[in-house]
Amino acid sequence: MEDRFSFLAEWLDPPAALLRRYQLFYYPKDSSVEMFDVKNQRVFLRRTRYEQLQPENLFLGNRVTVFSRQLHLVDYGDQYTANKLGSRKERTLALIKPDVVTQVGDVLERISSSNLLVTKAKMTTLSWTQAADFYVEHQSKPFFSNLVQFLSSGPVVALELMGDEAVSTWRRLLGPTDSSAARKEAPQSVRGQLGTDGVKNVGHGSDSLAAAARELEFFFPSAGGHGPSNTAVFSDCTCCIIKPHAVSEGLTGKILNSISAAGFQISALQMFSVDRANAEEFYEVYKGVVPEYPTMVTELSSGPCMVLEIHGTDAAQSFREFCGPADPEISRHLRPTSLRALYGRDAAKNAVHCTDLPEDGLLEVQYFFRILDG
Repeated sequence: MEDRFSFLAEWLDPPAALLRRYQLFYYPKDSSVEMFDVKNQRVFLRRTRYEQLQPENLFLGNRVTVFSRQLHLVDYGDQYTANKLGSRKERTLALIKPDVVTQVGDVLERISSSNLLVTKAKMTTLSWTQAADFYVEHQSKPFFSNLVQFLSSGPVVALELMGDEAVSTWRRLLGPTDSSAARKEAPQSVRGQLGTDGVKNVGHGSDSLAAAARELEFFFPSAGGHGPSNTAVFSDCTCCIIKPHAVSEGLTGKILNSISAAGFQISALQMFSVDRANAEEFYEVYKGVVPEYPTMVTELSSGPCMVLEIHGTDAAQSFREFCGPADPEISRHLRPTSLRALYGRDAAKNAVHCTDLPEDGLLEVQYFFRILDG
């Protein structure tokens, strides 16, 4: 018998304002999907090939798009799927410290190459009290004050990582706590290559599943809480969205590195899952103007995206030039080193969205970092 994975999925039907439940079947042999309407007990979608859905996207809590419907995977549909896909899947916190926030692209590339998936991300600045609360278990240690002082000295990036044995995989990737020891014992580790000492040591990793659950709750509260604030400055800014296709292709780190290497300041960073209604609202200015509008909406709502606030004088104009023309083919001819030339696939899956008009930069940044993160 061929493999078949089953999930219980929910879809918010906007016109009816109803939460509809489906059983989603995925057949890895030919990347086909099938959907069964749970309430009405009937086939909703017959088995159909759908290559946009990949096996690595199938995990509890994720949102996947199947033929323009954004489905929330809320449970396993059978024990076989739970055993096959869920047994070794873990979530852990990766906290990128102030010393390497400007090199977060390098860290994300290492994470991606280790088969860990970034499922949440947020740049934030912790107060001394928040940093002390986070490191409360080290309160009696002699290095506690230095640790808290450093963690609250500038922006940090909190990441939720998901994957097989994520807790130990991330800690192994980080290397020994003391960066000088890491350079000797694990020279290829992140601390071995980017760390300075025992405090300025690139990042933090949860040391157990219990610690991971507690630390993830600190940054990404589940019960309607907000967690530490984002770092958006809302002035002299423009908006960049690393689109879902680029995120799922593992290009986030490369794109961030390209942006930093070009001298742009990333003043805020956060991962969002945009539903179709919000994607339509965000792209409303393109409706009836740009023929790709429907596919742009579908792409933006197809999975997680990474949103950046780019800060600086004349940021909108210079960053737009750096992104290149909207069609990657044209970009490759006219601006071969631009982001869309390097990482885009077509006019909708063109790696990044950037603010087109300078006067819209603040509005687009506010849409994500004030409204959707409000």
